[in-house]
Amino acid sequence: MTRTTRLVILLAAVLLLGSVGTGAVLYAAHRSGMRDQQQANGPTVRTGTVSLRPTADRRLLVRNLAWGPHRDEIATVPADDPQGPRTASGVKCLRFHAAAGTGICLQAVHGTLRDTYRAVVLDSHLHELHHFPAAGIPTRARVSPSGHLVAWTVFVSGDSYAGTNFSTRTAIVDTRTWKIDDNLETFRVIKDGRTYHAADTNIWGVTFADDTRFYATLATGGQTYLVRGDVTTRTLTTLHRNVECPSLSPDGTRIAYKKRVKGASPDAPWRLYVLNLRTMKETATAEQRNIDDQALWSDDSTLVYALPGDYGSDLWTVPADGTGTARRLMASAVAPAYLG
Repeated sequence: MTRTTRLVILLAAVLLLGSVGTGAVLYAAHRSGMRDQQQANGPTVRTGTVSLRPTADRRLLVRNLAWGPHRDEIATVPADDPQGPRTASGVKCLRFHAAAGTGICLQAVHGTLRDTYRAVVLDSHLHELHHFPAAGIPTRARVSPSGHLVAWTVFVSGDSYAGTNFSTRTAIVDTRTWKIDDNLETFRVIKDGRTYHAADTNIWGVTFADDTRFYATLATGGQTYLVRGDVTTRTLTTLHRNVECPSLSPDGTRIAYKKRVKGASPDAPWRLYVLNLRTMKETATAEQRNIDDQALWSDDSTLVYALPGDYGSDLWTVPADGTGTARRLMASAVAPAYLG
């Protein structure tokens, strides 16, 4: 091969790579611009009044992920018509939950050099009551049944629970006094009946039983545990192994959670299970796909959770007793909360 031929081949390769790179940039820019345009085949989203007050008609609130001007806004639909038109609030959240007229909204604050985050407590009209700085990327949020306590978890380092190289920070706030426990790792851990100390503890995924008791995940020593927390005694007591992102049933008898299963890919290790708190018996749900979400109970027998979709995430539902099949509940939505 002559020198001239090699130069021609090199030039052609450079031009080809340049064309591919330019095409990729243009496609990304086009797709980014489309995010602000409502899709013809997407859900109908319109502006209106969104309230967190309990009403006779049960409603489902979500973070709307449908492309268009209302993407990332909290929106509502009738609970019995989740695929119907959505009413958008104008309030944007990365994670959201609500109960008894109180909302918790984890937001990004976009800066010149980097984004920061904050946790905003909302009243029943979605107006800000109070806000707190959040130490990292929002990942979980919950409100107690009374609306008196709110909790959130952020990634301080890392951005996935799948590996081991991450650190979380979980906080609980009393909305009556604005007292904050900004790091549940300061609570006393009781493991196997004894006080336990370790430098590698991480706590995430609070779910409330009432204004004193809650459940969460504790990670330490390469294991995860379901813990029962008490805000009065500031204790965390281990109950069961291999539990992540717990969610307490409305009747307080069961925990839905992510369980790492043997043989699964390290990047997709979880399946959705339910734990009976009295017998500690585990039940696998009919959902066989990887679940990286804190499931929500829509009632005492049904779970709702997010899975990746065409425009971010879709909400799916499955019976909690292991029967039935999973079905899609709502496209382009995440962070559900039921009111009423």
